[in-house]
Amino acid sequence: MEPRVGMWKGNSPGCNQGAAMEGTGGELGGQGNWGLEDAPGLLARASLPIMPAWPLPLASSALTLLLGALTSLFLWYCYRLGSQDMQALGAGSRAGAVSGRPGGCSEAGRPSPRSSGESVEGPRTEGLVSRRLRAYARRYSWAGMGRVRRAAQGSPGPGGGPGVLGIQRPGLLFLPDLPSAPFVPRDAQRHDVELLESSFPAILRDFGAVSWDFSGTTPLPRGWSPPLAPGCYQLLLYQAGRCQPSNCRRCPGAYRALRGLRSFMSANTFGNAGFSVLLPGARLEGRCGPTNARVRCHLGLKIPPGCELVVGGEPQCWAEGHCLLVDDSFLHTVAHNGSPEDGPRVVFIVDLWHPNVAGAERQALDFVFAPDP
Repeated sequence: MEPRVGMWKGNSPGCNQGAAMEGTGGELGGQGNWGLEDAPGLLARASLPIMPAWPLPLASSALTLLLGALTSLFLWYCYRLGSQDMQALGAGSRAGAVSGRPGGCSEAGRPSPRSSGESVEGPRTEGLVSRRLRAYARRYSWAGMGRVRRAAQGSPGPGGGPGVLGIQRPGLLFLPDLPSAPFVPRDAQRHDVELLESSFPAILRDFGAVSWDFSGTTPLPRGWSPPLAPGCYQLLLYQAGRCQPSNCRRCPGAYRALRGLRSFMSANTFGNAGFSVLLPGARLEGRCGPTNARVRCHLGLKIPPGCELVVGGEPQCWAEGHCLLVDDSFLHTVAHNGSPEDGPRVVFIVDLWHPNVAGAERQALDFVFAPDP
């Protein structure tokens, strides 16, 4: 039998390998006309290696380069994030008095434009608070931070948002879902109230040691702050979360009482403690404190007739030797309507944590509003 040469396309001269492979596919796919003499060529072609679409060494190099680029990008992102947080912490430390300065405080701490309830810092402060809160969460945890996180993001206050007037307008930090009332029951801080009231004689003696005639005709004695308003003076043992050592040494009884309190807000810029003096005829017009996360405790030392405190439209009066708990984020007014012969009204004021602020939230706010180093 004569060999059937040429029936296999791949054996014809001038055919390239691609055509041979195509021919093989076509012949194998049909009813092939081939003989035994074509088997060696067919087997040789079937055993040809299939070349990959991308050379393996080049693919490996590309993958290595991609992984290296992603790693570098991740490291750069971490560096930038860390740098921003450190800058934010530094700025927050320098602006500690800005974020928590006792401005807006009725009678303890320096005055501030926020005392009228107007938010001066706006988004800038909210951004700083958010950055410091993220730094806190990376160091510790987000557990229990729901309300603080919403507050840092600018959760609208009870008045409906910035610029809306209301009887409760904290100037800096509004902690949402926090039960609030102008006056807080004594039982909410029973331990601290009882401790301060039992320390009344010692605190009153301390005031006698540092008091003066309050005539305004002589320079301020050592330790006394410039008046918040005409006829309103104060001597602070703690100012914006910072102890005032010289004043504490001069008032050992009051300082000892402060050290025994459980809920004294002593580690952030919202916390103040000291003596407040209001002369006859003096008045502090309506203002709101910086946050609803605190309760301001007033221990009456000298309360002449004609003194009044109106918080959120509710009038109250002090009593000597007794504490009054006030949420000063509500609009409030203080006045001494007595005669000059009655003498000044004197109270010892301490900023306490609101009883419904949880321990984890207190720790976070102490970090975010830490006083200047």
